[in-house]
Amino acid sequence: MQFEDGRYRFSGVDLLSVADEFDSPLYVYDANTMIRQYKRLQDAFGDVKLKIKYACKALSNQAVLKLFRSLGSGLDAVSIQEVWLGLHAGYEPSEILFTPNGVSFDEIKLGVEAGVVINIDNIAILEHFGHEYGNKVPCCIRLNPHIVAGGNQHIQTGHIDSKFGISVHQLRHVERIVKTYDIRVNGLHVHTGSEILDAGVFLRAAELMFESARHFEHLQFIDFGSGFKVAYKDDDVTTDIEELGQKLGKRFREFCDQYGSELELWFEPGKFLVSESGVLLVKVNTVKQTMATVFAGVDSGQNHLIRPMFYDAYHHIVNISNPTGKPRVYTVVGYICETDTFAWDRKINEIREGDILAIMNAGAYGFTMSNNYNSRFRPAEVLVYNGKAQLIRRRETLEDLLNTQVDVQIGNLQTEKVSQNF
Repeated sequence: MQFEDGRYRFSGVDLLSVADEFDSPLYVYDANTMIRQYKRLQDAFGDVKLKIKYACKALSNQAVLKLFRSLGSGLDAVSIQEVWLGLHAGYEPSEILFTPNGVSFDEIKLGVEAGVVINIDNIAILEHFGHEYGNKVPCCIRLNPHIVAGGNQHIQTGHIDSKFGISVHQLRHVERIVKTYDIRVNGLHVHTGSEILDAGVFLRAAELMFESARHFEHLQFIDFGSGFKVAYKDDDVTTDIEELGQKLGKRFREFCDQYGSELELWFEPGKFLVSESGVLLVKVNTVKQTMATVFAGVDSGQNHLIRPMFYDAYHHIVNISNPTGKPRVYTVVGYICETDTFAWDRKINEIREGDILAIMNAGAYGFTMSNNYNSRFRPAEVLVYNGKAQLIRRRETLEDLLNTQVDVQIGNLQTEKVSQNF
């Protein structure tokens, strides 16, 4: 988001005008930011055979999926529904990595039927997979490196108590299953967590992966997951992608020489690609002063952006209606029957009823984690692309809330479709 001529803009498009046109609350994404982040990661790894698989759990709108496909990206899907969304967006099955966790084998079979790359993180599932498919369908294996890394404990995925991956200490067991069922292992995968600052974490995981890879003869790729830290505050330390590209790229090329084959290096970034591209625009309904606090109550809540409540995540908030107003201290809260606080005691330019606030870094895990708590509608989404704000998802309506409910006879009452014209 840029401040130009007294207005906040995405790629030259005035965000206040976007709020006027599409109303609030509203998710707005900047395509140029996504493209910049994608190319930055691409450039960092130079001559390595890099494959980027966009982690669509971060933001799964079809327009965004198609944007990344146009850049040459593949897709990382963690549910069969995300697989279907990827196929609908035009991805080839071979471009989609399917990494579910804790699912039934029926869902794995749906992935096989779709023709996508299967990633298995459970010894029991691996054995079932071998019994069902033998060497007819290849698979990738997700390993748990027992490395504690990442920010909030909810997003640390590589430690010993994590539900994700097969322990590297169970590799001998994995080898026996692979040999017994003649399973074709075409890749190895690791993901230690999110918001990792130190390139050394990736390098430690890489050495474990390289050692494990020596036990499999016909690998095509090694997937290092993601977890790159992005900036939420002006002074935030972030992952040095260029340093990572230089160090990991060099070590990966050395390993490929030792392995005797030029493997592909895969990453599956989500937040890194889309977080900074998005804002949630909200309108101030009330300014309420109590004996202890000045609350700015907005027309959104944890039903639209749950990260501050769920992860205690910091999101910078800007009053785009009054950018030069005198800063005051506010606690910004939502309109949900819950303590849905976006920010405590935050210094923000003076807030008035009707002002539009921009909640920053809302491109990742904002809309995709939204819900209909209190029967509130989920917001619309807009993409700024080629200098124009385009609606890519309309705002929900009462009909959307009702159209999956089934009419039944309750006593002497028959439930009926409800018109919004009441």
